[in-house]
Order: sequence, then structure tokens, then C-alpha cells
Amino acid sequence: MSFSLPIPAEANALLDRDPLAILLGLVLDQQITMEKAFTSPLVLAQRLGHEPTATELADFDPDALLEIFATPPALHRFPRAMATRVQEVCRVVADRYDGEVAALWRDVPTGAELYRRIFALPGFGKQKAQIFVALLGKQCGVQPTGWREAAGGYGEAGAYRSVADIVDGESLARVREYKKAVKAEAKAAKD
Repeated sequence: MSFSLPIPAEANALLDRDPLAILLGLVLDQQITMEKAFTSPLVLAQRLGHEPTATELADFDPDALLEIFATPPALHRFPRAMATRVQEVCRVVADRYDGEVAALWRDVPTGAELYRRIFALPGFGKQKAQIFVALLGKQCGVQPTGWREAAGGYGEAGAYRSVADIVDGESLARVREYKKAVKAEAKAAKD
């Protein structure tokens, strides 16, 4: 893996070496900036004093985890909900994948199966699951047969729709333009 998101190098390095950091970034990537979401796994590790495992977070005292999430600057604008969600996701990883996040995608036979596994995680609806499949395919080299189809429009080559397509400031700007246009279309359809 080789991440080059427009975030601090230390945060990218954590994403490169730790599949849990990638998963947590995706979990947190809602109602905050992408930069905040994908930097928060590093801040979590710094606050813990080490890089946590999924099993450790699954078994963590919920009140203590909330305190870590809520300490200013909070890891998310909704620290209680996101600390709970992180713990729920980590419990699934601990229970179904022996605590090994990469087992979600290692040796997965098809893109459809990869999507199914991700979609089964707490808080991962269709769009978030497709974005994660695209991220794994485009930036992590996880490309089982049919991964682009499983990722929907997010899997298209040359698309600038999500974090899966961000590799620098220019691509970040293009993704933001796309998201702005989608929001404007949705608002126009409502009115």
C-alpha cells in the first residue's frame, strides 16, 4: 500500500502499514472532512501511546474510549456515536476475522464477495461499501475479479468521486467539485 492523501506524512505512513487505520478512516469519514477522518487513526494511536489492534478496541472500556474520542480536539464531531461505531466494527473484525482487518480482503475471490464482507460491517451502507472497495482496488492493489463493478461508479478509472481517487491536492479538489455538484443536484431535485 502507498497512500499519498493530502494529510500529514505520519498519518499516511500509518495508513500504509496498518489496515486498521484504513478501516477506521472509512468508518469516521462522514460529516467531517476526509483529512480529519484519515488523520484521526493517528491521533487515536498517539493518545493510546501505541497502534491499537481491532481486538483491543473491541474489548476497550466504552467510557474510556469515548473519553479518548471526545478529548479536544475530538476525533470526530460526534465522538460518542463514532467511538461506539468504531467499537462495533472492531468487534465484527475480532469475531469474524480473528482480529485481523486484512482478512476482510485477503484471498477474497471476487469483488462481489469483497463488497458483501464490507457491507456487512456496522455503518457501511451501499455507498460507503462501494467506496471502500474502490479504495482497496485503486490505492491498495486489492483487485479481485469484478472489483470495479462491485465498487459501482466509484470503481471507474479516471473518476474523481471519493477518497479512493485522492492522491494529491489536485485530485482532492476534483473530488470536492464532484461532491458539491452531487449535493447541488440533490438540493435542486428536492426543491
